[in-house]
Amino acid sequence: MEASVGDKLLVHGRVVGQHDRTAEVVEVLGDRGNPPYRVRFEDDGRECLMSPGPDCVVRHRRES
Repeated sequence: MEASVGDKLLVHGRVVGQHDRTAEVVEVLGDRGNPPYRVRFEDDGRECLMSPGPDCVVRHRRES
C-alpha cells in the first residue's frame, strides 16, 4: 500500500452495523509512501498513527 499526503483512506467497518470511516493522510512516516501514516478522521477530527490492513482502501487525490 502506498499513499501520499492528501490521499484518503477508506476504512471499512469490520462488523455488521459498523460504518465505514474516511481519514486523510496528513503525514507519511514510511519510506516511499509506505505505512505508517499519520491520519485525521473526517467524522471527528481525531488524529492517530495508522498502518492500514486489508480492510482499508487508498483513494489517491488524483482519483477523487
